[in-house]
Amino acid sequence: MSRAISRVVAGVRKKEGAGFEVRRPFPTRELALADPFLLLDEFGPTNNAPYEAKGAPDHPHRGFETVTYMLVGDLEHRDSMGHAGVMGPGGVQWMTAGSGVVHSEMPSKERFEKGGPVHGFQLWVNLPADLKMIDPNYQELQPEQVAQIETEAQDAQGRLIAGEALGARGAIETTLPTSYQHWTLQPGSVVELPFPEGLDVSAYVFKGTALLGDDARRVPEGSFAMFGRGQTVRMGVDAAAKPVDLLLLAAAPLNEPVARRGPFVMNTEDELRQAVVDYRAGRMGYIPRG
Repeated sequence: MSRAISRVVAGVRKKEGAGFEVRRPFPTRELALADPFLLLDEFGPTNNAPYEAKGAPDHPHRGFETVTYMLVGDLEHRDSMGHAGVMGPGGVQWMTAGSGVVHSEMPSKERFEKGGPVHGFQLWVNLPADLKMIDPNYQELQPEQVAQIETEAQDAQGRLIAGEALGARGAIETTLPTSYQHWTLQPGSVVELPFPEGLDVSAYVFKGTALLGDDARRVPEGSFAMFGRGQTVRMGVDAAAKPVDLLLLAAAPLNEPVARRGPFVMNTEDELRQAVVDYRAGRMGYIPRG
């Protein structure tokens, strides 16, 4: 049975980090989270003038994972675990904050000085109570390490960051079973993918208008669609429409209490207070400089 669309919400514009704008489908007043996904931000597409690009300076996280996926432009990552690198177009960074980490995501020196286009996404993935204090971990994929997938009809192409699709497997080793896919659907295409019953599946359409679910519901650009129960997910595009780009996300809900305060996501208020104390005491480390 193909899954129907159970809910569609529109993304809203917000300011984040040092002042860059994002389009955010959740968390908002309309949708608090898509368990276990806590936040999804689309930054850009924008074209920065020289010395105009902004990022997210040093800040902490605890209790969840952050996933950054770049389409255009670059970001320079640094963290208190000693990792540092520049992520360019098509690159992925999957950081498990766990017990606590401090990191920054800023435009590279060259990007800042020269300006240019930027477009990408950040996703927050919650961790269950028994894994919130695991050791931090960091995974980085260069564009050529991201699995490429395509339908037999060659009318839809995908980039598989995590999980499985069309016989391929993403290179990211996720803490819990999670699927993260970027699909480009050509006009007239229809793609149907199997997903286990225990996984919740959703799609964020960021370019064009997609036809989603068993009733081909029209989901416009900037909208987040949640699928209901079933064994497969169907995605398509009108024959006369423009190509569509979307993110397809899937994971099993945790069904646990969520206590969140800024960069910390725990299960109780006491745990949040302890996270603040630990960060201020330097227990989450510092980003090495020089």
